[in-house]
Formats: sequence, structure tokens, C-alpha cells
Amino acid sequence: MHKLIVLALGTFVWASLVLPAGHARSEGGRPIRVIISVPPGGSIDHMVRVLADHISITKGQSIIIESRPGAGGVIAAEAVARAAPDGSTLLVNNNGMIISAILRKVNYDPRASFEPICYLVTTPQIIAVNGASPYRTLAELVTAAREKPGELSIASVGPNTTQHIGIERFKRLAGANLTYVPYPGGAPTVSALLGAHVNSAVLNWSEIGEQLIAGKARALATMALKRIEPLPDLPTVAESGYPDFETDVWFGLVAPAKTPKETVAQLIDAFRAALLAPEVKAKLTAQALYPSPKCGAEFDAHIARQADLYGRLIRELNIKTE
Repeated sequence: MHKLIVLALGTFVWASLVLPAGHARSEGGRPIRVIISVPPGGSIDHMVRVLADHISITKGQSIIIESRPGAGGVIAAEAVARAAPDGSTLLVNNNGMIISAILRKVNYDPRASFEPICYLVTTPQIIAVNGASPYRTLAELVTAAREKPGELSIASVGPNTTQHIGIERFKRLAGANLTYVPYPGGAPTVSALLGAHVNSAVLNWSEIGEQLIAGKARALATMALKRIEPLPDLPTVAESGYPDFETDVWFGLVAPAKTPKETVAQLIDAFRAALLAPEVKAKLTAQALYPSPKCGAEFDAHIARQADLYGRLIRELNIKTE
């Protein structure tokens, strides 16, 4: 039976799956370090643990999770960009790291500094209001914002995040002057919404789902392109009158540039198989993390499209670093 050992070291959390004797190990007998850019205990930490457990059982490879939060993912990305390209250090990247590289000077390039492994999951964003709010549809919120320019607010983690850019894009499309209020994380954003300190917020399901089920908050729309499984009756923003609108937060996996092709191929095989396993999918979708394995060149093309998209949106919306 596998044992899970967790050691807290300052701001880092290490979680290593200890395997029984006889299982294969990575080259040189080393575990693989997967660096995440968020604090331990959240949905992304959970995602990596689920994948690590499956890979340890099926491939005999131990995986360590290391948390390096801060600076919009820059700290984690720069650490992996500097790591030895031997497949022993990987990064969970996301659209936020692309945005950071556009808005500020960083010591990595979202494409050139890394070898793409796989696009892992997407997590849909939900526009929500307090359960006691008078607004029951997205159209009602937009109408009120147009009638009272600047008086109504909309919050998210930010500034200069995927959610922030999605909000600014929506405001422009809707012609709704909502005042954007940034918070340092999902939990304080939820607290502000439930405390009626803001009129609305953009959050992911893992942050607001419990409050939606309890009736403490009300969902108006999802920013995802398609309706989401936990709320099949919830319309998308696109269905609500803004065709082609989409803002999803996605997470992928990359290795340092110049990692050998055969090593990359082995990593792709392991993580793609894990994402396609029914038991893994069930555990991830329960947290509104939807597996979507696009690996290698397909994932590289996605990163390129995202860089082009966010570069254009940041220019058009005139978003600046704070």
C-alpha cells in the first residue's frame, strides 16, 4: 500500500508518494518535482495529487509537489525555466503565466523557455451575485450597470489575471460600467460577495460552488463556452447575448526547454494516460476540473494562440501593470 508523506518547509509543501520496492524509478532514481504556483491545499494541488497517485501506480514513478506561489506565477515559472532539462522538474503552467510575461519583465518566455507536455484541465468561471441580490439574470445586472454607471461592482482575484481580463472584455462588450474590485485570492473574493461588499464576482466552481448550492450566492452565467456539469441549467455568457465570448482558466504541464524528446514523450504518455483514466476524471470533475489532454505540438499551438489572444486583449483593453 502506498504511503503519502507531507513535509511543510517554510513556504514549500512537499508531498511524495513513496512506492514499494520493485517499482521503476525516474532516470537516476529521482522523483519528479512538479512545481505549482499556488498555495497547497487548493484545487490545483488536488489535481496534481490525483495524477501523481495514478502515475505512481501505473508507471512506478514517484512525484513530489512543490508550491512556489506569488507574483502571478512568475516565481514558479522562472524556477522551472532555470532547472536542468532532464525531466525531473516540471511546471504546472496556465494562462496567468502568459499574461504575466506580457505585462511585466520576466526571466522566462512562455513558449521558448519550456517544452510542452500536456494541457491538463480547464476550470470554468462563474459570474455570481449574493443570494439576496435583486439580480436574477445576467441581463438584469447589465441593465442596472448601464442605468447606474460605476455604482455597481464586480470582483475577482487580481488585478491583471485571466478573470480580470475576462471582466474587462465583458464590460466592453456589454457596455456596462461595472467597477472592478480586485482581491488577492478566491477566498477573500467569496467573503466580499457574501458580505455584500461587492455586487457581483467572477469565481470558479471550487471557490463558490458550496455557497451556490446552499443558496448563499446565485449564479448568473458561466464564462465557459459550454454549459457546465454542476449547473446544467446555467446559461453561458455567449448564450446570454455575447456570441463567442469565452474566458476559462486552464492548467497545463511543461518541462524546461531542451528536455530530451524521448523524455518528453515518456511524460506525455504518463500524463495523457492518467487524464484519460475514468477514476481520475471522476475525481477531477468533482472539483469542476475538466480533463482535456492536448499534448506535445497540440499544446504548444494552444499556448501560441493564447499568447496572441492575450497580447491583443491587453492592448485593446489598455490593461497596465499596477
